[in-house]
Amino acid sequence: MGWWQNADGEIRVLIAPDTGVSERGAGHLLSLRHPKSGNATSYLFIDDGLQELQWFKQSYGSWFLGDYVCEDGSIYTSTPVDPVFIMLPIFEDARMKKGQDPGKFRQLDEIMYIDGYPAYQHLLAIAEKSMSVVCEVKEIGSTKFFRLDDSKVLAWLCVKVERLKQTLLALDKNYAAQDEKRTLAEVVLILGEYLRDEPWMELLCNYLRLDLKELTTKVGDQYSSTPDTVPQSFNQENGAAKSSDKKVGKTGRQAKKLKPDTNSHSIKDMFTRATRSRSKPT
Repeated sequence: MGWWQNADGEIRVLIAPDTGVSERGAGHLLSLRHPKSGNATSYLFIDDGLQELQWFKQSYGSWFLGDYVCEDGSIYTSTPVDPVFIMLPIFEDARMKKGQDPGKFRQLDEIMYIDGYPAYQHLLAIAEKSMSVVCEVKEIGSTKFFRLDDSKVLAWLCVKVERLKQTLLALDKNYAAQDEKRTLAEVVLILGEYLRDEPWMELLCNYLRLDLKELTTKVGDQYSSTPDTVPQSFNQENGAAKSSDKKVGKTGRQAKKLKPDTNSHSIKDMFTRATRSRSKPT
């Protein structure tokens, strides 16, 4: 566990893989589109793997960080996420499918160029291996071209459904006692947090003979009854990213704010900046 100081001079506590033991260097916080909502969301890219950030906060709590007290007792944790989920929407848009036309083949550097989101370039190193599972690939000379394939996406989703179902059955015996279709519906609901309704949720629900409209209603009921302490994805536009907690030292004086950074950020640099700023006399 460690903490860093963000662009607004606020302290954040993060539980994530130790970058100090990483063979590939420090991790980076990337601003990418959320695969479901399309909103700017932060992800941690480390050791050629992508991790999503979850935000958790109890009603009352603070952190004691060295000689400082962080009034905001919230915590961020990083958990692995399949990069195919994150890249699926941009590959869908890139093929420009119309009706029965399967769309166009495109080069990776074209697909991964997203205006306003330069951090996608960090994923180029893993895009080919990850997306080959759900794409048709044509090679002309030394150049490869990719086009999303609906049948491959469906097959990949079915594997995800089966693995998640088996995981739920192993974690909670109550799932084994309930109707299999209900368990299947709950599995699809979980995956639906990372999938657009059109075309992927519709495609998956039609194949599994589930009612998408009914599932969507359940999602609304689920979120309306979710307590504030349940972990949430770190969306840069939600309250988690805009909280107004301040860094407080022994003197109680507010810390000086740093200049905003842009694009991706090195986790190692963040920790270094935070450490240096606390070591300066106030």
